[in-house]
Amino acid sequence: MSGLVMVGVSDSGMVRDHNEDALTLSPDNGLAVLADGMGGHLAGEVASAMAVEIITHNIVEALNDASGKGTSARDHRSEDAIVMDAIQQANAAIYEAARSRTECSGMGTTVVVALFHENKVCIAHVGDSRLYRYRDEHLEQLTEDHSMVQELLRRGLLSPEEARTSVNKNLVTRALGVEPLVQIDVAQQMVHKGDLYLLCSDGLSDVLPDSDVELLLRTFGGNLDDAARQIVTEVNSKGGPDNVSVILVRTGKRFNRPRYEARQDDD
Repeated sequence: MSGLVMVGVSDSGMVRDHNEDALTLSPDNGLAVLADGMGGHLAGEVASAMAVEIITHNIVEALNDASGKGTSARDHRSEDAIVMDAIQQANAAIYEAARSRTECSGMGTTVVVALFHENKVCIAHVGDSRLYRYRDEHLEQLTEDHSMVQELLRRGLLSPEEARTSVNKNLVTRALGVEPLVQIDVAQQMVHKGDLYLLCSDGLSDVLPDSDVELLLRTFGGNLDDAARQIVTEVNSKGGPDNVSVILVRTGKRFNRPRYEARQDDD
C-alpha cells in the first residue's frame, strides 16, 4: 500500500537462548503482525510462527479476492471481519497442533495486528503484545493488555508502577491456541499523515516505561530503522530479560487512497 513505511526488529535479548517472537510486514497490503509465543521447549516459537503465517496469509488472500472482484472500499465491519476471521483461523490451527503434537502441548501465543485501509487502521489483539500511536510528540497505548496484572490495575488494586514490577506481569488471560475459540479485541482508529505506530512484544513494555519509549521516538523517529534498533538496544542495555520485538509504521501523504484503487495502480 502506497504511503506506508514499515520496519521491524526482533531480538532474543540478553537472557533467552532462542527467540519465540515472530513478526511480518506487508506494506503493500497495509498489514503488520506481531506475535509472542509461549509454551514448552521451542513450542512458543512454533505457535508464534504459525500465528503470523496464518493471519498474514488469510488477510492477504481476502484482500486479493476483494481486489480481483473489483470491490470498492468497504465499511469498518468488513475490515474487522477479515482480521478477526484470520485470527480465529490461526487460533484453531494452533489449538489443534497443541492437542495433536506432544512436543507442542500447552503452546500458545499473543498477537497484535494492524491493518491500514483508506484513512483508518483496524487494530486487533489477543494477550499482552501492544500497539501504540505516536502523534504530536505524544505516545498513547491503543490496546489494553489481556493479563492478570491489567485486571488488578483496572480494579485499583495495583498502581501503574506496581503493575510494571509485579512478578505476575507475564500471566496473560487470553492467548491463541488455548481454547477452540478466542475472544479478540478489535477497534478502528482514524489515521493522520505522519502518525507513527508501534507494535511490540512485552519484552519491550516490561522493561521500558512509555516515557522512555516516547523519548526514543522523539529523538530517533526521523529514521525508522534507527529508531527500532535503538529501542531494542536500550532494552538490552537494561538486561534484556526477554525476547523483544518492535514494528514501526509511519503513514504518508498518499495514505488516504482506497486500497482497491492502489492495487489497480500496482498492476
